[in-house]
Amino acid sequence: MTPADTPGLIAIGETMVLVTPHDATPLSDADDVRLAIGGAESNVAAHVAALGHEAAWVSRLGDEVLGRRVHRAVTAQGVDTRWVGFDADAPTGVYFKDPGRGVRYYRAGSAASRMTPATVADVPLEEAWIVHVSGITPALSVGCAALIDTVIGRVAASPAALSFDVNHRPALWPAAEAAPVLLALAHRADIVFVGLDEAETLWGCRTPAEVRALIPEPSHLIVKDAEVGATEFSADGEVFVPAIPTEVVEAVGAGDAFAAGYLAGVLAGLPPEECLRGGHERAHLVLQSTHDVICTSPADATA
Repeated sequence: MTPADTPGLIAIGETMVLVTPHDATPLSDADDVRLAIGGAESNVAAHVAALGHEAAWVSRLGDEVLGRRVHRAVTAQGVDTRWVGFDADAPTGVYFKDPGRGVRYYRAGSAASRMTPATVADVPLEEAWIVHVSGITPALSVGCAALIDTVIGRVAASPAALSFDVNHRPALWPAAEAAPVLLALAHRADIVFVGLDEAETLWGCRTPAEVRALIPEPSHLIVKDAEVGATEFSADGEVFVPAIPTEVVEAVGAGDAFAAGYLAGVLAGLPPEECLRGGHERAHLVLQSTHDVICTSPADATA
């Protein structure tokens, strides 16, 4: 059991201000846009919180209006933000979502890119059930790479489980550079999420079984195959659950939603089939929207 004041899940990583068209209109043609927020790790924390579990997000933001807006928005999603700091000398990152065409980042030199191992010095990682990180963070800076190394080392020496979403971002680093780093991190995690498409790009794996053969160490390896489904490999064997047929509006954020749905199932003590199904359910909601997070419970979504 975790201490009463420590959330079951602690997620660490950058969150930025998101500028996105109000609907699915391409960015080049949109007249109406809205400001929101987006970040892989805070997305996971927000989905986990929406599913009824305590979740925290650790990061750094600029000490300006955009940083305060991000902090307020993540907090409003039910996420514990007590370990988020503000940097007066660096800005909050910004990115633009272009529906159907990906995203454009403006994050160089951001406050979050200046994170180091000191960022988590006072965070009780060892007391959580799950600590979640992604392959985005080590690409942000040398300090961020050292942060992830420290986090993994601390969690490995504790009862907590390390959850790692490979989450390769080509805009941050090319596959040739990212592949060995992300593979080494995956080897050290307890729970690993990877898309079959990115596993092929990074490591040449063409089937879920090939991914498992390459990464045998994690106690739970989840290989996602887009609209086909997801496969979990563990000591108990292999489990496949098909995806939910979905008319996709925007795919960005669906991977975070899937990871959160799965991890919420782990926190609830559910069997693998239910964890995978929970991942598909959260991804299904996000795929039908331009939002990265849908802060509803399953019951709310069907009400």
